[in-house]
Amino acid sequence: MDTSEARNRKVVSVEKFDLEIPETAHQISSDSWFQVAFVLTTGINSAYVLGYSGTVMVPLGWIGGVVGLLLATAISLYANSLIAKLHEFGGKRHIRYRDLAGFIYGKKMYRVTWGLQYVNLFMINCGYIILAGSALKAVYVLFRDDSVMKLPHFIAIAGVVCAIFAIGIPHLSALGIWLGVSTILSLIYIVVAIVLSVKDGVSKLSRDYNIQGSSIDKIFTITGAAANLVFAFNTGMLPEIQATVKQPVVKNMMKALYFQFTAGVLPMYAVTFIGYWAYGSSTSTYLLNSVSGPLWVKALANISAFLQSVISLHIFASPTYEFMDTKYGIKGSPLALKNLLFRTVARGSYIAVSTLLSALLPFLGDFMSLTGAISTFPLTFILANHMYVVAMNDKLSPVQKLWHWLNVCFFGLMSLAAAIAAVRLIVVDSKNFHVFADV
Repeated sequence: MDTSEARNRKVVSVEKFDLEIPETAHQISSDSWFQVAFVLTTGINSAYVLGYSGTVMVPLGWIGGVVGLLLATAISLYANSLIAKLHEFGGKRHIRYRDLAGFIYGKKMYRVTWGLQYVNLFMINCGYIILAGSALKAVYVLFRDDSVMKLPHFIAIAGVVCAIFAIGIPHLSALGIWLGVSTILSLIYIVVAIVLSVKDGVSKLSRDYNIQGSSIDKIFTITGAAANLVFAFNTGMLPEIQATVKQPVVKNMMKALYFQFTAGVLPMYAVTFIGYWAYGSSTSTYLLNSVSGPLWVKALANISAFLQSVISLHIFASPTYEFMDTKYGIKGSPLALKNLLFRTVARGSYIAVSTLLSALLPFLGDFMSLTGAISTFPLTFILANHMYVVAMNDKLSPVQKLWHWLNVCFFGLMSLAAAIAAVRLIVVDSKNFHVFADV
């Protein structure tokens, strides 16, 4: 075992809380800030952006949608910067979100944070599988609309492809060239969606931008859309991504975050606003279902969305893969037969469960709302502000402390309200659709 491998495997004991934190079987401190910026940008411009016209703008309208997206951008940058600045708190790198929470709070919050993060990432990955399956179905329908194959079939195919990719890419830093491929794929479906939306919008004489539904319905849909806003910008795994960046880790991570929340958000803004402009309140929750144009162009965009979803899923599944690899002591060459077999069984099982749940309840908008409510809000906003107060207590003025506590209380209430709205959406959809629905 070489020196770096030994360093990755040592166990750090936090004596104050009697908490043992294992290091990692994965590669750390190897990536430039620019590569990390592309990891973050891959997430923010994933195929999920094709849904924001329908899941954010339609419930909120022009004023609420535009203001909400801009505010969510600024607030998310602020919250993520708080977490990034705590990466080396106490003189030690915290390469997992739960490690940071455990170091600050103790063993109980270590477990609670891991539970929240696992749920967050699991549901995000279910959403990616639904997205990938929906994109494949969209291609099928373009050329053969005979209803022989339904959405659950395409979700199953997407799950198999995701599993193969997961087996072949051992860790987050190994994505390498795939991040470039992901960027090209994102540009394809975003450019196609924008161009075809503009074409349709110019030829469409009138559009309805009114928020639909009764007063009660509007309250719930607007609250659910707020959860979608925070879902759009936040990974829930910032320390794990920051673990891959070279020293100085805080400075380099801040560069990556500034890139993500400036240049990185522009494609998302463009496709979200133009899609809503073109189709108004009738915009689909998957924008490529609304556009009209040459079949081969739409097929290319959907195939790109499918492939990009596979790459994005791997990013968000990496903390779970890292946990399994570290727990079972995976070492040596990623191509060693033992390691390949382990990844096949462990990662294949994880993807299989995710695929089954995705096919069982393929309601993409509901996944986004519920994920934002029960895990993204707490992880990104509530926990980030509270951890910063606890960690930097002696260095903060009373006004700064009050500011962070107001954030904790406000986002706590938002999380509760968004969770209620998301559960209501799921109940309503469950009445309208059966399990394994072809939506």
